[in-house]
Amino acid sequence: MKKIVSLYSVAILLLIGSCSTNPFTGKKTLALVSNDQLFPMAFQQYGQFLTENKVVVGTAEAKRVEKVGMKIKAAAERWLTANGQAAVLQGYQWEYKLVDNKEVNAWCMPGGKIVFYTGILPITNDEATMAAVMGHEVAHALASHGAQRMSAGMLQQAGAVAVSVGTQNQSAEKQQMWMQAFGLGSQFGVMLPFSRDHESEADMIGLTLMAVAGYDPKNAVIVWERMSAKGGQSPPEFMSTHPSNETRIAKITSQIPAAKAEAAKFGVVFK
Repeated sequence: MKKIVSLYSVAILLLIGSCSTNPFTGKKTLALVSNDQLFPMAFQQYGQFLTENKVVVGTAEAKRVEKVGMKIKAAAERWLTANGQAAVLQGYQWEYKLVDNKEVNAWCMPGGKIVFYTGILPITNDEATMAAVMGHEVAHALASHGAQRMSAGMLQQAGAVAVSVGTQNQSAEKQQMWMQAFGLGSQFGVMLPFSRDHESEADMIGLTLMAVAGYDPKNAVIVWERMSAKGGQSPPEFMSTHPSNETRIAKITSQIPAAKAEAAKFGVVFK
């Protein structure tokens, strides 16, 4: 097992030397992949996705996605510039598309490529509720969550290699036992909580962005109340990449006053 310790020591040193700072929270984050590496890949995948799916153009809903996206982008620029973080925006190429898909979903690729599916429009049926989801997705991009997830995956793979090397002289049965233990431990103890933390962080940052853009952050609660009312089977929270609707509603509700206070710094006041 000394080999495992040695390999993990190397991984820890690599981790310490490969950190960036989240511009919104000040936290140190994984940064094994740079935006210069990640953005071109993301843009290529995004372009391919658009060629393989039906993009909705010219409709009121498509125009709303574009309008809200631009307002959230402008709010992000205002906040980052005011807080001395304008350099974070380097390399971003913002784009907002509505795609014909019944799935209740929206996503943002690294570098600012955002897609809303038509299936989420009943949940985001006006600018304010759409801004809650848009703010969340933009937050994922600006907080470099994509790069962090890729970095975490790389470390998970390195850990698996370390376990494999460290147990190579043991029986096949014990090797399998160690690999299963590592797989379950890293997935449920690290990767899934890591993803849920990203979702909660994007919710928090998104509240600030939508508030600075002039949208009352209480509309984020409405979004998740609608999601909850929609029903459908969801796995237990500890088995999911996302917090439960109940957890999100509680956290978002507690964070609304801070988002409003932040917006007030930019002259945006809510009743």
